Amino acid sequence: MRRFARNTTLLIGLLLAGIARAEIVVVVNANNPVSSFSHRELVDLYMGRNLHFPDGSLILRLDQTPESAVRNEFYNKLVNKSVAEVNAYWAKLLFTGRATPPQTMGDTQAILSAVQSNHNAIGYIDSKDLTDGVKVVGRVN
Repeated sequence: MRRFARNTTLLIGLLLAGIARAEIVVVVNANNPVSSFSHRELVDLYMGRNLHFPDGSLILRLDQTPESAVRNEFYNKLVNKSVAEVNAYWAKLLFTGRATPPQTMGDTQAILSAVQSNHNAIGYIDSKDLTDGVKVVGRVN
């Protein structure tokens, strides 16, 4: 009976952990004409291979802080790399002058504020933090 209770508790805990884990979404200003980005387009955008919206306007890419759990999950899901590996990637590109990394913001609220006030900004947040003034253009799974 004890084993059953322990296993049941463990199973419930695992299920709740999966439910509690929110999805990482990529957001732009609500008035931006872009409706969605594919996973490949998001990789190209966040790894510096594409810096423009389809209309040709320059994208202001925004990153969470390096110690952010959201940033870690975002890059793990997007390119299967840790934040340290992504930082090494950007260090190499910066050194060779080939590209610059996304602008690092203070926290999720800073990302939301920047995206709401800048038509060309794009950022990623936990879906539980979605607010008016932004729209989802991608999901990182």
